Amino acid sequence: MSKLYVVPTPLGNLEDITIRAIRILKEVNLILAEDTRKTGILLKKYAITNKLAPYHIFNEHKTVGSLVERIKAGETMALVSDAGTPSVSDPGYLLVRSCIDGNIPVECLPGPAALIPALVNSGFPSDRFCFEGFLPHKKGRQRRLAFLAHESRTIILYESPHRLVKTLYELAQQMGSERMCSVSRELTKLHEETIRGTLQEVHAYFSRKDPKGEIVITVAGEG
Repeated sequence: MSKLYVVPTPLGNLEDITIRAIRILKEVNLILAEDTRKTGILLKKYAITNKLAPYHIFNEHKTVGSLVERIKAGETMALVSDAGTPSVSDPGYLLVRSCIDGNIPVECLPGPAALIPALVNSGFPSDRFCFEGFLPHKKGRQRRLAFLAHESRTIILYESPHRLVKTLYELAQQMGSERMCSVSRELTKLHEETIRGTLQEVHAYFSRKDPKGEIVITVAGEG
């Protein structure tokens, strides 16, 4: 039966993929990949030879209609992102929503998402948390930070390396320099690192050390 599978892929270590995910990627008619070159490395490791097609933020609006029609006509497709779970701060929402609107079955496999290991590594309460993804770059950024300053749950943010120091500084300005935080980078990779301390301490650490890799900021809630 035609269906869209949403398939999480490893954050870094290629061994972090489920047996079921490998089977699905071998069985579908087409794999939609954020970056076909990066996904190709994963497929090669597991001897997956299915056809790849690009699906990313620059072409999703142009291609979503034709993809939905192809699935309706009987094809099965798997959607993957560069790392982690599609639609979680990655392309995927539009295609999933369009399939649902078209009465096409959608099945999301369980698997990696960087926010979960970062949350657990932080040592902050994980029974209730607030995932914000990427903060706005300009418009609404300070308003959002001011709102989050009074969030009682553990806060999780994604950030790019070149914005990390600025974001830690702004968090300290809004939440106070003594608010506890944790920064995890390069999760599951060779140079994985988690730095814990106050916002002031962690800001000082990364001001001295040029951060690299995928980054997750976890901040303790207020109170």
